Amino acid sequence: MVKVRTKDIIEKFNLELVSGEEGINRPITTTDISRPGIEMAGYFEYYPAERLQLIGKTELSFFEKLDEADRKSRMERLCTDITPGIIISRGMEVPEELVEASERESVPVLRSNLKTTRLSGHLTSFLESKLAPTTAVHGVLIDIYGVGVLITGKSGVGKSETALELVKRGHRLVADDCVEIRQEDQDTLVGTSPELIEHLLEIRGLGIINVMTLFGAGSVRTHKRISLVIHLELWDQAKTYDRLGLDEETMKIIDTDITKLTVPVRPGRNLAVIIEVAAMNFRLKRMGMNAAEQFTSRLSTAIMDGGQEDR
Repeated sequence: MVKVRTKDIIEKFNLELVSGEEGINRPITTTDISRPGIEMAGYFEYYPAERLQLIGKTELSFFEKLDEADRKSRMERLCTDITPGIIISRGMEVPEELVEASERESVPVLRSNLKTTRLSGHLTSFLESKLAPTTAVHGVLIDIYGVGVLITGKSGVGKSETALELVKRGHRLVADDCVEIRQEDQDTLVGTSPELIEHLLEIRGLGIINVMTLFGAGSVRTHKRISLVIHLELWDQAKTYDRLGLDEETMKIIDTDITKLTVPVRPGRNLAVIIEVAAMNFRLKRMGMNAAEQFTSRLSTAIMDGGQEDR
């Protein structure tokens, strides 16, 4: 499935379409942007034709010094049947040779008033967000004190009810039931809600509620980086649960490992408070303050001191 086409960046960045209109539906398959300076000099051995080509003042000033035959040849080789588009920055004049070649090969030639470096940064950020690997997870995503907490568990375990209590306590809902996750960087996962169910919570016995309508715009947000996974499961008497917090479990989502905590559910446990404290404790750990390790260190010291006194 094609995620981005040339016409998408035309609309996003309000680019001027100079020529090659027939090719605006070409797919963009990579986030990399090419600055074809060495190609302008005539070296096309490793020309990345599948990338967006960004031509700035440096490339054009060199191009103007070429003779007529070279100018025509370079632009013809620059325009291929897989090139999604060629963008001229700074609002500079587009060479006639490029217009002619682009019309023959249906390669869109676009123009922007932005400076080359800034335009390159904007294009890369946009393409990385659109072309990032994605997946969907059954769960609830909440922003708790700035920590993106993904709450998972079997259907009916109480995820949405816990999310409702967290929203009442001042935290912000990102997504309920289905969380769309994209990997924007090697270790960065960002969760969003499907547009159809954005701002909605499903509470058994009540039905669908609109969180933003009930609690205000400050109770929701459109996206959040996922930092912590809390898995809810029904209390199993035969299972031994971590009581100190020394053993850190992780969950792999796409290619990223996320810290995971398993919280058993049974009557009398205030899950909202437990998850809220888990988020605060996670922040403390990232700041270098680990209560479990401090306790273990103090316990070891006490044992050693006790042993010395016995002697």
